[in-house]
Amino acid sequence: MDLSNLKPAEGSVKNQGKRIGRGQGSGKGGTATRGHKGAKSRSGYSKKLGFEGGQMPLQRRVPKFGFTNINRIEYQGINLDTLQQLVDDKKIKDAVDFETLFANRLAGKNDLVKIMGRGELKAKLKVSAHKFTASAKAAIEAAGGEAVTI
Repeated sequence: MDLSNLKPAEGSVKNQGKRIGRGQGSGKGGTATRGHKGAKSRSGYSKKLGFEGGQMPLQRRVPKFGFTNINRIEYQGINLDTLQQLVDDKKIKDAVDFETLFANRLAGKNDLVKIMGRGELKAKLKVSAHKFTASAKAAIEAAGGEAVTI
């Protein structure tokens, strides 16, 4: 083996194909396979999202409706059966506060928490949250616990 018979490894070099737009001698000069005029022939062209060839796009044909209340307060809902599951898994003992819920990834650090009434609660818990549904509050107190609004 010497420098005269070195070759790249099999399959490592791919044929790059014909280079377009590199003069008439290349056979792909002139319009460089882009046709004549129009947006697609120009450099820097990229089709807009939802573009339908100049026809009025669907998102502009369909009427707008409804409104968004700018004063709406979003709560992260947590059900009683979720709290009972935490007790069963021995992740909580007698008190549930925001830090506990955040540590168990049930709420984000900026979330407001609302305790909902799905499922049943057997454990006696002191639950601290921003809001409670009436059924959740009743169930917590029926189990001998305490519902504290933050």
